[in-house]
This record gives sequence, C-alpha cells and structure tokens, in this order.
Amino acid sequence: MKLRFELLHTDGAARCARVHLPHGVVDTPVFMPVGTYGTVKAMAPEELESLGAQIVLGNTFHLALRPGADIVALHRDGLHGFMGWERPILTDSGGFQVFSLATLRQISEQGVRFRSPVDGAEVHMSPEDSMDVQRVLRSDIAMAFDDCTAYPATEARARESMERSMRWAERGHAHYYRDAPPGHLFGIVQGGMHLPLRTASLESLLKLDWQGLALGGLAVGEPEEERLKVLEHTLPMMPADRPRYLMGVGYPQDIVAAVARGVDMFDCVMPTRHARNGHLFTSEGIVNIRNARYQRDTGPLDPVCSCNTCRRYSRAYLRHLDRCDEILGVRLGTVHNLHFYLELMRQIRAAIAAGSFAALATRIMAIPRRSAPPMA
Repeated sequence: MKLRFELLHTDGAARCARVHLPHGVVDTPVFMPVGTYGTVKAMAPEELESLGAQIVLGNTFHLALRPGADIVALHRDGLHGFMGWERPILTDSGGFQVFSLATLRQISEQGVRFRSPVDGAEVHMSPEDSMDVQRVLRSDIAMAFDDCTAYPATEARARESMERSMRWAERGHAHYYRDAPPGHLFGIVQGGMHLPLRTASLESLLKLDWQGLALGGLAVGEPEEERLKVLEHTLPMMPADRPRYLMGVGYPQDIVAAVARGVDMFDCVMPTRHARNGHLFTSEGIVNIRNARYQRDTGPLDPVCSCNTCRRYSRAYLRHLDRCDEILGVRLGTVHNLHFYLELMRQIRAAIAAGSFAALATRIMAIPRRSAPPMA
C-alpha cells in the first residue's frame, strides 16, 4: 500500500501536508514525542491526545530487549495495543542506539553484535532482525536499519559507514516488503558532514521505492552551521511527494530552521528530558526552575502559555516540587514542555497556510536557547 502524502500549502520551502497512515492522518510539520520503551515518560496516552500529539515514536532496539517482541505480539495491534495508543506510531530501527554503544558493539556486514545494556547478554541485530521486530510492533512507519556515523568523521570513515548503511537498507527493504507489511518503510540518508556522500546516499536510496526519507547522522554533536549546510544541500534533491524526516532535532529554533528548508517531521527527547532536569521551555527562553530566584515567585511559568501547568500552578510551586523530588513536578514540567513543542508545530502549520511563516520564524529564532532572563 502506497503512503498518501497530501501537500496542502507552501511558503517558500516550508510546507504543510497531510500524511495518511494506517492509524490515522498526521498533519505536518509534526513533532513526535519520544516513547522509547512504549511510553512517553510521565505521560499517559490520553494525556498526549489531549495535548494534541498525533504520532509518537517507539524504539525497536529497546523494545526488542525489554519486554521483547514476543510479549508485544500478544497484544491486539502490536505496540498500539501494548501501550494503549491508537494513533500512529513511528519506530526507530535501533541503529542510533547501537551507535551509542560504541564500546560494547562490533559492526560487520551481517549486522551488529553487542552486549545488552539490560543484562550484558550478547545480542545480534541485522537489518532483517530490525524489520522483523518492527513488523511485529506494527508501527505505521518503520525505519531502515543504518550505521549512524559519528561526529567528527573522516571522509573515508563516513563513506564506509554510509555505504554499509545503503547495503543494509537494500536488505531491509526486501525483507520488510517480503509480503504485505503493517505500515510503511522510510529510508535514511547518511554520509556525515560530507556533501558528496550525502548525494551518493540519496541516489542509492532512490533506486528503491521508499515511502518517505529521513536525514540521519545529525544531532550528534555537529555545529549548527554544518547541520544547516547538509540540509540545504540534501533537501532540494529529495522527492517532493514524500515526507522528509529530520531525526533527533532538537531545540525549537532548530525545528523552525529545518522547516524553513523543507523538513516535515521531527522527534527529540529534549522536551521530556529537559522537564526531568527542571529546564522548562517558555516564550522568553528556558527557565531553570531550580534557580533560587523562583522560590517566592507566584507567577505562572509562562504568562502566555495556555497549558494546564501554566494556568494552575506558580513557579514557586513548581520549584518546590522539584526540590522535594516529587513526581508531580516532573509530570507538570513534561506537560508544559510537550505543550510548548506541539503548540509551536500548530503555529508553524497555521503560519505556512497563511503565508506568514517568515514572521513566525523571526520571532522563534529570537528566543534565547539558554536560560530565560529574570521574570517580573
């Protein structure tokens, strides 16, 4: 079944579309909250729905280790039934997680052999294994198994990694589509910061019928200017009739910059991870709620935010919860940060439709990336 990608509006290179998936329609540009273990940390599925989340991300690597694909398969509709989420799911292939186990893994043409971070047992994952797990999870969008290139990497190392990823992609594509799959498979463009390698990777992928394409190997520590150079080089060559997904990025400003260049889909652990560490996104910058200046602050976290956290609770109360290690503090911070990101995407879609994306981008890019100034 071919993925239906319905382009609605453009504003420069920025674009609004609808992606029709087995479990529902997703409006893009879209941010996907990360639910690595089948849960977006601290959030119930119905809470995500109330915030306006359209699609979440699960991780093949971690779910294969715990609880195991066989356990997920016991549930109606795979991961959807297991986690109680009836809307679309994208599953990462596990390539990035294997990349993060640099001292515990061995890469060969067959796949990756590594020590499980759960119990130390030896585990092997091949492109075919990743496809098998993702088919059992029944995700709407599955991702090719790739060799994520570290930063920095020489041209020779990046080429070796990219070419291996392309061979794995071909094997994974054949295995995923060996019979009718539960969803759609996206390829991943690799090549590090080396633009000719990005071109070669994309040309290799386009020999097969991928339903969408992702840019991988970014958000791995590279400077912003190098990431933007890769986007500006690669995105114009990517098919306009399929979704474009930038993996693992990032700050709100990074998302806006990527949308301006033609990206449709995003994921990042930042809103949930930052919330657990007391860093909360606001219209004035990131508030470190652990800062002593908020001890007596009776104002809302962000006066212009409409989320439940901002409507009901003061900065002083949020700081108190954090200081006491109360679970509620993490939950309220997570609600706010996810609302901030999802509201940003709503504003981006509306601005593209209205032809006013440039003005919105200017406003978002002016927000400091670090701590917000003192609030009145």
